[in-house]
Amino acid sequence: MKNLHAFAVRPIAAALAAVLLTAGLNASAGAAEPRVVLIGLAAPLTGASARIGKDLENGAQLAIDEANRNHPTLDGQPVTYRLVPADDQSDPRTAVTVAQQLVDQHVVGVVGHWNTGCSVPAARVYHDAGIPELAPASTGHQYTQQGFDTAFRVMGHDDGSGAYTGAYAVKTLKAKRIVVIDDRTSFGSGLATQFEKGVQANGGTVVDHQYITDKTVDFSGVLTEIKSKQPDLIFLGGIDIEAAPLARRMHQLGIHATLLGAGGFVSQTFLKLAGTDGDGVTALEPGLPLERMPGGPAFDAKYQASFHQPIELHAPFAYDATATLIEAIGQTNSTDPHKLTAALHQIEHKGITGTIAFDNEGNLKNPAYTIYQVRGGKWVVVDVLGGTTQTASK
Repeated sequence: MKNLHAFAVRPIAAALAAVLLTAGLNASAGAAEPRVVLIGLAAPLTGASARIGKDLENGAQLAIDEANRNHPTLDGQPVTYRLVPADDQSDPRTAVTVAQQLVDQHVVGVVGHWNTGCSVPAARVYHDAGIPELAPASTGHQYTQQGFDTAFRVMGHDDGSGAYTGAYAVKTLKAKRIVVIDDRTSFGSGLATQFEKGVQANGGTVVDHQYITDKTVDFSGVLTEIKSKQPDLIFLGGIDIEAAPLARRMHQLGIHATLLGAGGFVSQTFLKLAGTDGDGVTALEPGLPLERMPGGPAFDAKYQASFHQPIELHAPFAYDATATLIEAIGQTNSTDPHKLTAALHQIEHKGITGTIAFDNEGNLKNPAYTIYQVRGGKWVVVDVLGGTTQTASK
């Protein structure tokens, strides 16, 4: 009877072992499936500024792809990073809706927004959810002056831009009769105000201040009024798609003043729209020139190989914002947004645009600014201000 019992038990035990082995293999297979970590990208993906939004998306995606090629892990388990693009249409109200949608999708952080006018109201949504926002190009100082510990930016803000351009207009360009135009956006008005302060601080005079909107296409009226002031320099608080037709109309009306701008002129689109009328236009842009960024030349080559087009404007900064967030995830070994926010306040990420580290407000420490001028249909570097000396990597 004992032998019969043993004979009967063996197949049962073997079957049980097979079941347990199969379950173990299934569990192992399940454990090996990468966990997906979502990172939001908020930018204008439709409308007049869609080219810039796509540029930001491309830059962020390159950082995502590079991180995934390194087979990242979290708590010893494989993870895959995935970008979640959201279209804010360069509209503040839409930006708030988009921000809440990203929060509801449980992103661990957001790269965006491009416009200061979008980042300012969206920042409250992210703060209430405890999610860090890393703005690649929202240069209005008011974005980080709201007191939200979740708000960061990876380029200099307009207080610096205004001070530098104001000093440059008076001391270098020797402008005596300066006119200011702003487009009434958060970015344009804030920049125009800081520029005026910079002019006054350097002993210059603003003889007129005119207003347009970011939808203005015909500048005849405002320029006719300005021509009577006999300006030798016109400062525009606005972006490239406003600056290009403004430059054209200035030439048509025989206004021979220098057109000066900051933080939004230096793009391929400006060159295409302005044509030969763009020659002589001068602009300050936050950040180092691409060729002087520590990882600029290599990034430029990767970007063009991946997307078969030149960088439009701010892709390197979107890349660095994304890579900085991913580094914070690695440092904390966590996707808890509160832990990530705390880590970002202490981080020193060696990015392609330079070292990414933040002050108490969330502003980039020691930012650089570059003066460009259009010569022969190309943006040419004239001077680099602020920042630290950087060596381009090969």
